Amino acid sequence: MNLDQFAASREQHEIARLPIPDKELCDRYEQVFTAAVNDVLRELGLVYQTLPTGILPLRDDMKVAGIAFTVKGSKNLTLTSEMEQRAKMLEEIHEDSICIWDTSGDDESAQWGEIMTMASKRRGCRGAIIDGGVRDTDKVLEQNFPVFCKYRTSNGMLGRFRMIGWQMPVKLGDVMIYPGDVILGDIDGVIVVPRKLAYDVLLKAEYIKENEKDIKQMIVEGLTPTEVVKRGGYF
Repeated sequence: MNLDQFAASREQHEIARLPIPDKELCDRYEQVFTAAVNDVLRELGLVYQTLPTGILPLRDDMKVAGIAFTVKGSKNLTLTSEMEQRAKMLEEIHEDSICIWDTSGDDESAQWGEIMTMASKRRGCRGAIIDGGVRDTDKVLEQNFPVFCKYRTSNGMLGRFRMIGWQMPVKLGDVMIYPGDVILGDIDGVIVVPRKLAYDVLLKAEYIKENEKDIKQMIVEGLTPTEVVKRGGYF
């Protein structure tokens, strides 16, 4: 059995260069919205790019776009060198990143909290997406740092959960996420844009945002839905 091709598909992909800097890309993504990005990806045949619906912002007005910095972990009772491992991971977080945690379905621990937020912000991280839990919620909110998660709990990771690795392919729900992919989260949840498509998707999402201004104006002016559709609008 030759598994080379399969193994290659699961290894870290080369992070493609884009026509604009990552910071500009992320700033512009934050000006659009997940529904517009979703519609663009659907046109490309990518209909499974949204993270599980239970992953929601700590506060409804939170919005974030950034470059995926992936973390993988699972339930684990061992303690040896656990803090040193966390420290090493935090020191590798890069500017304009979003920390994406694949917890292997954990339903017990908080993978994110106040101190993790402070350390990540110092590295230039823009937010965190946790397929698991958050604690110190009030202290995280005070830092104005966008965090999306499944639940809140006082349970820390130590002795319950630990990291397996980081900057590796992960899967949340039906979505494969590779380091370098573009992540956008808002009140409607989180969507993943494959890096090689990120610039073109952005341009089309920006067009949708502008085009919807015209559609809204038609409605304000009293056009019927049928008339709006005839003029190229949609609902």
